Amino acid sequence: MRRRFLPNPLIVLLAVTACGVAGAQETAPMTALDDSNILWTCLAAFLVFFMQAGFAFVEGGFTRAKNLSNILMKNLMDFSIGSLVFWAIGFGLMFGIGTGIFGMNSFFFDPSAQTADGTTLAAAAGQSVNFGWAFLIFQTVFAATAATIVSGAMAERTKFIGYLFYSVLITAIVYPIFGHWAWGSLFNGDQSQGFLERMGFADFAGSTVVHSIGAWCALAGAIVIGPRLGKYGKDGKPRAIPGHNMAMGALGVFILWLGWFGFNPGSTTAVGGGDLAKIAVNTNLAAAAGAVAAMAMSWMLFKKPDISMSLNGALAGLVAITAGCDAMTAGWSAVTGLIAGAVVVGSVLMFEKVRVDDPVGAISVHGVCGAWGTIAIGFFATESGLLFGYGPGQLVTQLIGVGIAFAWAFPMSLGIFYLIKVTVGLRVSPEEEVAGLDISEHGLPAYHGFILESGRGVATEPVPEAVLVPASSTAPDPAV
Repeated sequence: MRRRFLPNPLIVLLAVTACGVAGAQETAPMTALDDSNILWTCLAAFLVFFMQAGFAFVEGGFTRAKNLSNILMKNLMDFSIGSLVFWAIGFGLMFGIGTGIFGMNSFFFDPSAQTADGTTLAAAAGQSVNFGWAFLIFQTVFAATAATIVSGAMAERTKFIGYLFYSVLITAIVYPIFGHWAWGSLFNGDQSQGFLERMGFADFAGSTVVHSIGAWCALAGAIVIGPRLGKYGKDGKPRAIPGHNMAMGALGVFILWLGWFGFNPGSTTAVGGGDLAKIAVNTNLAAAAGAVAAMAMSWMLFKKPDISMSLNGALAGLVAITAGCDAMTAGWSAVTGLIAGAVVVGSVLMFEKVRVDDPVGAISVHGVCGAWGTIAIGFFATESGLLFGYGPGQLVTQLIGVGIAFAWAFPMSLGIFYLIKVTVGLRVSPEEEVAGLDISEHGLPAYHGFILESGRGVATEPVPEAVLVPASSTAPDPAV
């Protein structure tokens, strides 16, 4: 994630023409460019915000109908709590001036606030006040993305109050501190540079900083809370628990795909130089390749092309290319996504085998494929990768960064989840889990007018017979 100040010729020409050549050549072109950068950063933030809807739909569609209201509430609160906590604490820890470990100013961030020498906080960082606001909203939606990854991996058995406590801690501490190590200089420059930045660790838009950090937290949570009831038989073999609505899941993936055009190209925080378009193409190619690879893998393994695996393949490609979308050619971006799409299928099956129950595949998509995409820079980056004639230095640095991310987020989150477990509680009772979290936790089902009878959605109000599923049907049961 790097800010660029290369002027867009069309913007410069329009500004000069409107303001007059005599006085405008010194000030107006840069003002127009700054305004366009602020506009693009805000628009990108709005696209990334819409990804919250995508996550809600993916998680909701991939889980059972009796837990949909709970999924929606968790995604709503992830963003709402995350916005407040990141503004108050997280932004300062992540981007404030510090020691390379964490920031020590910019809490309750206000770029127009006065500093000790009489300048604004933004001016002290070499930025405009308006860009400071744009940067805050852009970084806020990133923090919310890291937090919401945990929701899917712990779906269908987590106490709502326990999850709220965790949302506070990930956006206040876990995500921002690692973010400072890798991205600390993005607002205050060298005076807030993190130690991984100094090593040359590269992660343009957050394959590790955002996605893997969220996923390693999710892995800790899934381990502490344990698998869903009925997920494993007496023989220890995993049982399929199909999601209730693949249309919802697919729409969520397409929303996320759209939002990624804000996530990756938006990380330029600037419109000049042409990188914006190149990054968008690289992002799209990786997603498409990931979907194709996951479809092919599932077809070979299951003898049918699996829709849930294919959808996760697209997300795997998007996550993987997020780190190197600025540093790779279009071809190598597609290769990165292709490998991620194949890897995610194997990873989902592996976690199932070791009894880590992740209903939506979030750990595999965001953690494993986020790590792969970050490491891929060491191979495929045109200016530092092994395949372009450079030594192993970049690859080693990437491996170190990925390892440090896991070593920070996973044990930290284990401690947090164990603390929640022994205080307010982490898991609902077996009776509440069987009834569904919509009723037990929120008192309101997502599908009003329906009850769950033997795991099947049965209408309690008159509806056409054609839409009712006979109780004796042998068709796959998506509501179980």
